[in-house]
Amino acid sequence: MENAEKKWNLIVDVARCENCNNCYMTILDEYVGNTFAGYSGPCPHHGHHWIQLHTRERGSGSLMDVAYLFTTCNQCDDAPCRQAARNGAVTKRADGIVIIDPVKAKGQRHLVDACPYGHIWWNEKEDIPQKWCWDAHLLDAGWKEPRPVSVCATGSLMAAKISDDQMTDLADKHGLEVLHPEFGTRPRIWYKNLYRYSGEHIAGSVAAVKNGIEDVVADAQVTLLKDDRPLDRCKTDFFGDFKFDALKPDSGEYTIRIQADGDTRVIGLCLSESVNLGVIRLSER
Repeated sequence: MENAEKKWNLIVDVARCENCNNCYMTILDEYVGNTFAGYSGPCPHHGHHWIQLHTRERGSGSLMDVAYLFTTCNQCDDAPCRQAARNGAVTKRADGIVIIDPVKAKGQRHLVDACPYGHIWWNEKEDIPQKWCWDAHLLDAGWKEPRPVSVCATGSLMAAKISDDQMTDLADKHGLEVLHPEFGTRPRIWYKNLYRYSGEHIAGSVAAVKNGIEDVVADAQVTLLKDDRPLDRCKTDFFGDFKFDALKPDSGEYTIRIQADGDTRVIGLCLSESVNLGVIRLSER
């Protein structure tokens, strides 16, 4: 049965990535100047990013955060590059890996534009389209995982060779997502904590004046509401900070209600992108 066939998947935990670029550097080490017959032609020294790390800053001030998004060829089950290729230049193996044959693909520059994720690169010198082949040559030689996974210092990358049914169960259990599901390509790269890059947050700090001295308010009850309906609750931390995350961009009107020691503050806002409300002051005590 097709669903019982074990296929390669890559799970990326966005919250763990620290932008060390080990994954990117190991790809250069493996492929620059090296040809692997049937798998890949040589990667040029400059211009190609078979693995890319995108950076996004959210919010501002002391409550700003930064996330890094690992992207590469998605090894799509319904790969547009495969459909666009001539002469069988792009194939999908039984283990899920998509290969651009460096001989058959010669001259097929249109394959660069066929990838909706922008992860096929044109090698002018070799006259071929290229991408990361998942280190298929190493896996076929007995490696247990691709090189970028083996060098990931934070555990942000995890390779899993399992059945599609097992992968579906894993995705459901851990809330994994794929990039651009609307493309309909059925990618094999899955993301955990993707909201850290694609979502928005509402954050702020709570303070109050007591005996003439302003100080932070820890353990204040903060409620996030939309259309008068509570969506989430939290308490301010030791520094008086709070944050509501994984909100959709441009998602409209929200209300923040803060309660501490019998005092209540209510703040309305319209969320377009992540916002730091700054210091919210309660009544003097």
